[in-house]
Amino acid sequence: MKAARSYSAAPDAIDAKLQSALLAHDWPLLEKLCRQALRKNARHLRAHRMLGFSLHKQRRTEDALTAYKQGAALWPDDAELLINYANVLLENLRNDEASPLLERVSVLRGDHAMAWVKLAQCWYDTRQHEKGLEAAEKAVGSAKNPTERVAALNQRAIHRRELGQIREAVRDSEEAIALNPLEPANHANRLLFMLADPDADAQQLTRAAREYAAVFEPVLKPQWPDFASQRHGPWRRLKVGFLSPDFRTHSVMYFVEGLLAQLDRRQFEVWAFYLYPQVDAVTERVRCHADHFVPLDGMNATAQAHAIRAQGIDILIDLAGHTGHNALLAMAHRAAPVQVSWLGYPATSGLSAMDYKFTDEVTDPPDADDQYSERLYRLPTLFCSYRPMSRQPLWRYQPLYQVRPTPALQSGHVTFGSCNNLGKLTDEVLALWGQLLHTVPGSRLLIEGKNFDKPAFTASYRERCARLGMDVAQLDLVPLDVSNQYLTYHRIDIALDPFPLTGGTTTFDLLWMGVPLVSMEGDSFKSRLSTGILTYLGRSEWLAQNAQDYVRIAARLAADVTQLNALRLGLRQEVERSVLMREDLFNHHFGEGLRLMWLQWLAQGQHPGDPEAQSHLIESWLPDLPAEWSTPLVPGVGLAPGERVPLPEAQQRLQTLLETARTQAPGKHGNIGQGSWAEVTRLAEQVLAAVPQDPVALACLAEVEHAHGHTEFAVTYLRYAQEALGRAAQ
Repeated sequence: MKAARSYSAAPDAIDAKLQSALLAHDWPLLEKLCRQALRKNARHLRAHRMLGFSLHKQRRTEDALTAYKQGAALWPDDAELLINYANVLLENLRNDEASPLLERVSVLRGDHAMAWVKLAQCWYDTRQHEKGLEAAEKAVGSAKNPTERVAALNQRAIHRRELGQIREAVRDSEEAIALNPLEPANHANRLLFMLADPDADAQQLTRAAREYAAVFEPVLKPQWPDFASQRHGPWRRLKVGFLSPDFRTHSVMYFVEGLLAQLDRRQFEVWAFYLYPQVDAVTERVRCHADHFVPLDGMNATAQAHAIRAQGIDILIDLAGHTGHNALLAMAHRAAPVQVSWLGYPATSGLSAMDYKFTDEVTDPPDADDQYSERLYRLPTLFCSYRPMSRQPLWRYQPLYQVRPTPALQSGHVTFGSCNNLGKLTDEVLALWGQLLHTVPGSRLLIEGKNFDKPAFTASYRERCARLGMDVAQLDLVPLDVSNQYLTYHRIDIALDPFPLTGGTTTFDLLWMGVPLVSMEGDSFKSRLSTGILTYLGRSEWLAQNAQDYVRIAARLAADVTQLNALRLGLRQEVERSVLMREDLFNHHFGEGLRLMWLQWLAQGQHPGDPEAQSHLIESWLPDLPAEWSTPLVPGVGLAPGERVPLPEAQQRLQTLLETARTQAPGKHGNIGQGSWAEVTRLAEQVLAAVPQDPVALACLAEVEHAHGHTEFAVTYLRYAQEALGRAAQ
């Protein structure tokens, strides 16, 4: 009996110690106690639960996953252990591994809302939106308190948005805000979904953003630093920070990479603050482009703000807005003297802590200022500069991606098309496209989107289109496949833009591929993205004022296939020569904007509330502007993190490598994956990632391809090299 009492008392004592360490947030001690418990009893359930938890809290992700895996093997029906295990997997975007765990949890705890919430969350990133919506509905139905209901509503909203149920998604987000206004995700979802809601105008979007700011900013404002130590040096080299979760394979990089690579280093030191838990090949390029790369993922907003301030950043530029993994709350803490919004979100942040927003005169016309909490800085060119093929920079020059004749020449009918996110294709959009199909006999409509590889979803989508008056016999639904990016445009004669949330990156992509676009002019940035792009391209004749005009423009383009083909074959050259892709001009104007923002901040500090005195002070500084800044800028190439060389030096290294490669036999069977030839290719790609269309790098790649028997590739590289030399001569 004594032995029995001793045996039964031991677990109680261990559990008490584990609980004490947990409540004290002493994660190393908790880990130590868990390991001690497991040495005595390898099946100690509480120790298995807490070991993975303690390791995760110490940011030892792989160790935590190993511990959870071992525990799940022993306790496959313990819902608490499984859901904690799955949470770590979800945080690290390993949804495929989390899915079976969460499905098991939903069986074990089918009456628990959070089991269904996590399953819905898992299915979002794996694009299983119908299953995700079903799980979210079960979560809403089984929620027993406001916290559970808010989590369930959030999941239902994000899946509804992906399935085109925009108004319903907005309503779910608004109910979540009413239940818990202190959860930032509730506000972010509402703002994101309102972008595509035909019932939400620009002023409503602005009010919603200001409501977000009113919840989170007031308590932080009294703690804002004055940055007195940085208030000097109108012409000193400034530390400019770019804050983003998207320094990876993401549409933002089509517009940011060129700026990170070539922002004038005589004036600016470039810092990249990264907010996402994973890295990829694009992230590695950013590490080379930026002067400093700082991961901030996993920190709370206060810690992020402190980390940015610790670097002495002068101007902080947010690239995310209200999109996922953003750090707007870090900016609400006032992390830098000057804070700027740009690019990632097509509306206001709502924050008074955000001083400026980069835009342009067309996308944000003169009467748009009241739509923003930020002060608008209108660039003299489009608000961004486009660079195609962010995923694979060398594919830009490959034959597969060259513009082809318009497909109607072969098919005998005109194909209209859209490759935009399906969430933008509201009932109003689809109904208008149905009218267009009736107007142009024999035409077809191609829509590319997520989940069209699933028969049930595709059938449901066809039924929706039929209800809206479309002849579904004219409809081609193409599953979204990342490997087909750009290639689907070979199948489209004329692209159709959604509204009120128009295409952004998609608009640039299709124009570069030679596909003309019909778009509807709107009254705010979100509905004028394509308006700005087409205007600066010089193709405003493709912009419609109303639905009737939209159909007329599209039908006119479709009426003459020969003319349509001539337009297509010349459109890429138009785009590449326009300001849409003039990174040199854009970077110069962007740098001017940063400097002016800095001068204004300094002047405001010396003469607060006196704009006239501020202007006089800035004018007094102008004669001291460094003369060397007016000389031509020599581009730089980031070869490795912290190693940046002038372009001529990188070109010389490239030619030296090529001379060495010439002395060696090419790889067998055309393989370039080894030896000096591979080194030439790698360095040429680095050069082109920094300076697209560099003729030296292109010529070197042509020689590599020729040496390996890839004649078509070699010819294409040479053609681009010759075109680049021609532009340089001009």
